Amino acid sequence: MQLRRSRHGFSLVELAIVLAIVALLIAGAMMTLSAQVEQRNGTETLRRLNAGVDALIAFAIVNGRLPCPAAPNLTGDESPSTGTGACTDWYDGFLPAKTIGFQPTDAAGYALDTWGNRIRYAVAPSVMTVAGGCAGAAPAFTSQANLKANGLGCKPSGLDICNTAVGISGSGSSASCGSSAARAVTSNTVAFIVFSTGKNGSVASSYGADELANINSDSAFVSRTPSGPDSSVGTYDDLMVWVPAGVLYSKLISAGVLP
Repeated sequence: MQLRRSRHGFSLVELAIVLAIVALLIAGAMMTLSAQVEQRNGTETLRRLNAGVDALIAFAIVNGRLPCPAAPNLTGDESPSTGTGACTDWYDGFLPAKTIGFQPTDAAGYALDTWGNRIRYAVAPSVMTVAGGCAGAAPAFTSQANLKANGLGCKPSGLDICNTAVGISGSGSSASCGSSAARAVTSNTVAFIVFSTGKNGSVASSYGADELANINSDSAFVSRTPSGPDSSVGTYDDLMVWVPAGVLYSKLISAGVLP
């Protein structure tokens, strides 16, 4: 008598379970990979921002002044007003990559972050006048003569860094955080800012209120912990580096540019 061999394969239910497990494993791996890529992009962008800061300070050591921001829709050269040291775009300009020798750039010579967005740069146009300690001549940091004549007792005026856009008052050069509690940095501290508009930089429609505050051409900026569109405080993925006037002065003193 011949016995039949039992044949056993995967049932449809078992096959569906295996496929579901494989799909979960692949999805988990993709999410991990995506997170790693974004972390690397953020780290590299911060490195570029700090490299931009170093290049700006090196320019100041050589030229006795900071460069003006590059104007929008022109080239990556600084954009000063003729003969005065004043700049055409104090708050809504870009890192002047061609002027300071920064790489990488796009075809027009503007500095780029890891996501291909142009790196931005804002500089304080003036300083607070202090009797016996600061002449107060403006433009304060982009004019070689004024930077030297004003003295080391000068505090910058015209850049405010907030931790939220809520409460920002005024417009143009008069914009401010509105209260000391809303400031990420004490007022009259920052000489210049270099920042990236982050991964969503090329999609203006996705900007949160705090991100919009960084590109609205006024003197109040926002720097805070990143958050997504589902956050109660809205989307924010900008990356920002700022340099206090004291740090700038110390670098120029060490190089023999000041006093």
